[in-house]
Amino acid sequence: SKVNNRPAMLTQALIGNRALALLARRAAVNPSLARAAMTVASRQVHVSAQRRDIDQAAKYIGAGAATVGVAGSGAGIGNLVIGYARNPSLKQQLFSYAILGFALSEAMGLFCLMMAFLILYAF
Repeated sequence: SKVNNRPAMLTQALIGNRALALLARRAAVNPSLARAAMTVASRQVHVSAQRRDIDQAAKYIGAGAATVGVAGSGAGIGNLVIGYARNPSLKQQLFSYAILGFALSEAMGLFCLMMAFLILYAF
């Protein structure tokens, strides 16, 4: 009885997944399911060092690409300064556009930062 229960305990210890635990409990009754449960458990636990490095590099590249959106905000603020330097009489109109631009660029920066953190730490 204890020999048939070993795959279930081993699979449940290796993987905290409920589906695998259920498969392993059923494997105690059917030996062919025991082999299937151990195969699935060994596939999910084994990840090579190269695969981890590639995944980590992809996360860093994705996080960097997510922050590129802030560059457009900086270009818009630079255009505001150039517009004011060329025609100072439009100060009031440019100021109202500037307030809207600053709010949108701040929101864009926060969204880019949020996406970068999601890519780095959630996936």
